[in-house]
This record gives sequence, C-alpha cells and structure tokens, in this order.
Amino acid sequence: MAGNPRNGRPYRRLVAAVKAMGHPCWICGHNIPTNVDGRRHPLAFTLDHLVPLSHGGDLLDPANARSAHRRCNSARGNRTALRAPQRASRRW
Repeated sequence: MAGNPRNGRPYRRLVAAVKAMGHPCWICGHNIPTNVDGRRHPLAFTLDHLVPLSHGGDLLDPANARSAHRRCNSARGNRTALRAPQRASRRW
C-alpha cells in the first residue's frame, strides 16, 4: 500500500465537498465555526463516518460521511449508536 488513504486526493476531495455543504454537526446539531484552527480546536470541522471504519464503513462513500465537531467525533469514538443527551440533575 502506498501510504495512508486519508492523505490521498479522493479523501481530501470528499472532506472538502462535505465541509463546503456547511451542515451543522450531525452529533450535537450545533453549527461548525469556519474561523477556527482545524487541527487543534475542539469545535473545528472533522469528517465523521456514520458507519465507523472499524465496523466496515467505507472511507470514501459520501453517504457514509458526516460533518462533526472534533470534540463530538472524538467522544463518539467507533460506536454506531449515539448517546442520549445528558440531562441536568433535578437534585439541587
């Protein structure tokens, strides 16, 4: 294999196309800011896969690609189901 497929032109093209759509984070539903450092900021855009690659998801399938915040994507990990939103405790 000639390197990491995530560094290849088809993957970069898919990332650019999904990012250009301007969709909110599919995990939390909030907008993804465009003016943050993409490599470090927790609210930066990342490409998430609906079916994780470790579960057989296709790296380059546009139907499997979703916009996500870096923080949301990392917290989800390779789980296939999303966690229910945390509710505030009613105990005071």
